[in-house]
Amino acid sequence: MDVSLWTWAVTLAVLGALILVDLFLTDRGEPRDFTLRQAGAWVTFYVALAIAFGVGLLLVVNATYAGQFFAGYLTEYSLSIDNLFIFYVIMARFAVPKPSQHKVLLIGILIALILRGAFIALGAAAITRFVWVFFIFGAFLIWTAVGLARGGHDEAEEFKENRLLRWSRRVLRTTDRYEDSKISVRRDGRRVFTPLLIVMIAIGSTDLLFALDSIPAIFGLTKEAYLVFAANAFALMGLRQLYFLLGGLVERLVYLSKGLAVILGFIGVKLIDEALDHYHVPFTPVMPIWASLVVIGGIMAVTTVASLIKARRDPSSVRPIGAVPQPQRAPSHMVPRGE
Repeated sequence: MDVSLWTWAVTLAVLGALILVDLFLTDRGEPRDFTLRQAGAWVTFYVALAIAFGVGLLLVVNATYAGQFFAGYLTEYSLSIDNLFIFYVIMARFAVPKPSQHKVLLIGILIALILRGAFIALGAAAITRFVWVFFIFGAFLIWTAVGLARGGHDEAEEFKENRLLRWSRRVLRTTDRYEDSKISVRRDGRRVFTPLLIVMIAIGSTDLLFALDSIPAIFGLTKEAYLVFAANAFALMGLRQLYFLLGGLVERLVYLSKGLAVILGFIGVKLIDEALDHYHVPFTPVMPIWASLVVIGGIMAVTTVASLIKARRDPSSVRPIGAVPQPQRAPSHMVPRGE
């Protein structure tokens, strides 16, 4: 797939325009809660946008690349839903006021998208020159899948402050209170940051850790860096609205880890198969992209239905995330020393 610099520029410009419009609508006037109606409208908009992009690939390029995009988008969106648990934990831990959460997610995910873009560029360069990297990616995905299948994960334990977040809290001077949805304010004649910036860094940098398995997974479905980036962008852009739309429903996806484990294991095996086929190993099955799309979609459908049935029959199986507190004062652990 030959993607010109002009195509990249237009794609980035459109994404940038969407972010600016969203930021303008979010930051206009006084901070306010994001309603279910608004969340549903935005989720529908971004899903429709992703579908339109895939259809455009079908009409302008070919069905193969369109199928690769849809398979990659569905995989990234499925894996991103698991990120919502961590986002809820971060919001609760830092006591982010609910009216400010949408802006936090928007900027945090923008940071994540930039970091993922760099990661995608490195991954694309690696697999272009070294096909054997697929063996490493495949083995890593299978190892991750086994871990998810055996024990799932504890969201509170998974969120650990990375070096970037620790450095930010140590170096940046912040207020001890949230100032509506402002990222910085002036105090005693100098500009200081509010705790919102720290939370944004937490969202963006923590998401990059999840990209360690999601990026190799999508490279198992397409080798095109442009499609990998587009699938990630559409999945992340719609994720923050999904955060508000799903709310307590995400707690009921009790088999989500199991479903994601099957998807990661499936793509891991697919990566290894494609690497073996590249080296002309006989009797190596290579699954077409349409079959991968059916498998991934089927797994997520079964996972969702089975989870909701289980949650209804056995309420104790639901993993409560807990209500997000609403104080305006930031927790004491967020205030850097000396403030």
